[in-house]
Amino acid sequence: MILAYEILLLLLLLVTAAGAILVKDLMSAVLLLGSYSFFLALIWALLGAVDVAFVEAVVGAGLATVLFLLTLFGTAPKDTRLRRPPPSLTTFIVFPLLGVLLLYGANDLPKFRDPNSPASVHVSPTYLEQSYQDTHTPNVVTSVLMDYRSLDTMIETLVIFAAGIACALLLRRSAK
Repeated sequence: MILAYEILLLLLLLVTAAGAILVKDLMSAVLLLGSYSFFLALIWALLGAVDVAFVEAVVGAGLATVLFLLTLFGTAPKDTRLRRPPPSLTTFIVFPLLGVLLLYGANDLPKFRDPNSPASVHVSPTYLEQSYQDTHTPNVVTSVLMDYRSLDTMIETLVIFAAGIACALLLRRSAK
């Protein structure tokens, strides 16, 4: 059953995403993207992915918005206006069709919180029953993130580190 606040969050997410694409002012686009990240963090929390929600709130709604605003404050006002043509009619046809195709494909996915889904039947019991024997780590979440998915976690950390270094280099270059 879909609740009213879930529909409201989805609508807010769609409106802020469309607004960030359609506005002509970079300051408005940055604020809309920050709002988008905040609403997305709320959706992740609603879905039970609190760790992803926390990262989205900190990095997306917080850090990225602050860095974008700092960059905009360092530019001339004439450079903050976007000069681009409006989206073409093809864009308004192709992307909704792509959305419909994605929704059609999502029908084949297992239902949310289905105890008989392949992940619940095959993968989760293995992690819960064998994680301590495999990793010698008493916390199952830590064993999954740091042992089973350690390479993935390391690459994600490297990407965030590289983005931070790139921002620092860009801000340092513009200060000279």
